Amino acid sequence: MVRKNLDGFGVGLMLLLCMIWGLQQVAIKAVAHDLSPLMQVGFRSGLSALLVGAVMVARKERFSLSDGTLAPGLVAGLLFAAEFLFVAKGLTLTTASHMAVFLYTSPIFTALGLHLRLPAERLSARQWGGIGIAFCGTVTAFAGGLLHGGITPQMLLGDCFGILAGASWGTTTVVIRCSALSEAASAKTLLYQLAVACTALLTYALLTGQFGVAAMTGAAWGSLLFQAVVVSFASYLAWFWLLRRYLASRLSAFSFMTPLFGVSFGVLLLHEPLDGFFAAGAILVLMGITLVSLRGSTAGRVAEDVCPLSELEDGKSPLSPL
Repeated sequence: MVRKNLDGFGVGLMLLLCMIWGLQQVAIKAVAHDLSPLMQVGFRSGLSALLVGAVMVARKERFSLSDGTLAPGLVAGLLFAAEFLFVAKGLTLTTASHMAVFLYTSPIFTALGLHLRLPAERLSARQWGGIGIAFCGTVTAFAGGLLHGGITPQMLLGDCFGILAGASWGTTTVVIRCSALSEAASAKTLLYQLAVACTALLTYALLTGQFGVAAMTGAAWGSLLFQAVVVSFASYLAWFWLLRRYLASRLSAFSFMTPLFGVSFGVLLLHEPLDGFFAAGAILVLMGITLVSLRGSTAGRVAEDVCPLSELEDGKSPLSPL
């Protein structure tokens, strides 16, 4: 299928998706006093899994466990659970703005993992330069708060959880790319992730005495439904609809606006502080991620234009809606 350059509709939809993805950490943080972040991500994964399962049934898609996807599916699901465990823990310690930036370091970890696993995915000099810039940005973001007392040890730990979440997300992509999941339908891969994450996160909450609801207020229900229906389900469908019709390299240029929206929403809606060092560090991180993720050659963009959809869904695509 030939994919085209972005038109006005594609740009508008991509910006809307970036706003939705950037808002999810803010939504979790906003109602943390009513429903803990851990319970939110556990419940949202379960609700989203049911919705994805319903779509598979409606499309008459088979879910076979004998096609070699079970083991990597469980591993990907556990890594997905780890990602959102770190997000949940981090949001209790740091700001949603910080989490939005550090979570989206995931392409760096994906690039490094694929570099080690697949000869065809060796990093170029430009990509190594991007990793160096992103690392300098991370150091800048941390150093500013430490030097000026703007960051507490708890906040520093929360930021570290954000980076661990990004590493888990990036490793999940590597597992999908390098296993039988690379040939599986995207809905099946997502269902593995959501179902395993729901089970693992809620089990962890039960075993650690965190299973419970403080108050299911209207805001808590709104946040939960937003995350389950809009973020983890509807935006996923829209994302792969875009991948079927437009060049992924063009979409990636817009998808890196997600952390910027996350920071903006954190400042505007939660009144989170934004110091100059963190802003400068965030810009460097985004510049580095862009260099690592964007394809640099015309030949690469032409090849992408006619490649099978499965190659865009298996982890080569620039970002996932989750």
